Formats: sequence, C-alpha cells, structure tokens
Amino acid sequence: MEFLPPAPPGTTPARVLTIAGSDSGGGAGIQADMRTCAMLGVHACVAVTAVTVQNTVGVKSFHEVPADTVAAQIETVVPDIGIQAAKTGMLASAQIITAVSATWRELGLTVPLVVDPVSASMHGDALLASSALDAMRDNLFPLATLVTPNLHEVRLLVGVEVVDAATQRTAARALHALGPQWVLVKGGHLPSEQHSPDLLFDGTAFQEFPGPRVATSDDHGAGDTLAAATACALAHGFTVPAAVAFAKDWVTECLRAAYPLGNGHGPVSPLFRLAR
Repeated sequence: MEFLPPAPPGTTPARVLTIAGSDSGGGAGIQADMRTCAMLGVHACVAVTAVTVQNTVGVKSFHEVPADTVAAQIETVVPDIGIQAAKTGMLASAQIITAVSATWRELGLTVPLVVDPVSASMHGDALLASSALDAMRDNLFPLATLVTPNLHEVRLLVGVEVVDAATQRTAARALHALGPQWVLVKGGHLPSEQHSPDLLFDGTAFQEFPGPRVATSDDHGAGDTLAAATACALAHGFTVPAAVAFAKDWVTECLRAAYPLGNGHGPVSPLFRLAR
C-alpha cells in the first residue's frame, strides 16, 4: 500500500486531535490512535476522556475525566497547535459528549471530524448509558464528517440488526438521518469467513469497500486504528472515500501484523510500517 507523504525533517507535520480514553494495556484507545498517527507521520494531540483499568482479557473499570477538563484540553490545544482533523473514541458519559460537542461549536471548528461511536464492547455489551447514546445522536453526530460504527453499535444507536448487505444499507440510511455527512457501517462482525465488507453512504450513494477477513483473534484496537488512519488521511486532504479506502488497507495490514499479548486478545499492529 502507499503511505501518506512524510513531512520533511524539521518541518511541522499534519496534526490530528484524538478525544478518547486511555487503555492501560496499550492495545486500543489513545494508545492505538497515537501509534497509527506516529507510523503515518502525523503529530497526535490528545484530550483524555477516561482512564481505563484493562488488559487483554477485558475492562475491569474506568475513571471518567471531568467533562470540563476534557473540554479544557481541547480549548487549550487547538488554538495553539492547530489541527487538520480530529477523531473521537470512548467518550464515557452524556456529560463528556455534551461538553465535547459544545466546545467544538464554540471554537467554530470546521476540520474533518471522525466519530468512532464507541458504545459496545467487542462482545456486544453496552458501554454507554441510554442518556449518553441520546447525547451522541443529538449533539455529536450532526457535527461529524464521518461516523464509523461496528454492527453492535449500529444496533444500539438505531435498533437495526445487520445480518446482510440489505440490512447494512438500512442501517446506513438510519444513521445518516441522525446528521453526519457520511456513514461507514463496518462489516467486521458479519457472518463471513472470507470477507469483511464495509459500506460508505453520503445520503445519496453507497460505496462498498470489500476486504479480506484476516484470520486472527488478535484484533484489539482495530476500530480505533481504522478511525485514526481515516483522520490522518483527511488531515492530508484526502476525500472521505479516499480516506476510507486508505484506512481500510491500513487496518487490514495492521491485522496481518497483529501479535499475541497477555492471556486474551492481542493488539493490531502498525509496526509493520517500520519494515517498509
């Protein structure tokens, strides 16, 4: 695959802000975002929303960062450093989602915003209260350039059970009606042993992104990595379809390079980039 053009030494690279939780196991969340940004030659700024207590087996607990502190991180970083794109991950509560949305509006930001609506675990368990889901639908989705839910999150957000291509399109329409410019319904949890089809929708046309299903159980952080790579490509001026195509190839390579870690799911790995 082709990579993003690196900034010449001593010059300022593209900047992406990630608004997400910290993963103590280093596999997902802000840690995954920063790994992908670094491997793509992008400077990552962060606004930490929560500190999780987790390892490769699961999340034991988490501590929310106060909503005003999350907002203050954004308010402090953006005017000083400047960003060309942003992404969200774990936002933890309705209060944090509302604060992030309000801060985005108050700063008058117009850069691309990728919303990875982290609301379900990899096993399909809800991670956000219903009030937080409402805040995400009502406040954050209308600001999003692109939302990137997995199928468990689709079910929680719009009540559509995606089982095939037809219901994937139904879900995309329902999600787009909530206000984002583009919707990417990821197909990683569809019942296929060979394919992982993602579907992009802009309210008018559908675009399919087929891809091979990589046979690995070391897939922790795949969703974060896809969203981060998309944000990096958008920061470089890619169109949304081109950014999604780039990120799809990127996460596929990261899955192929995934490594075992601990007693559970190891992380997807962008470290393959070091050998290219």
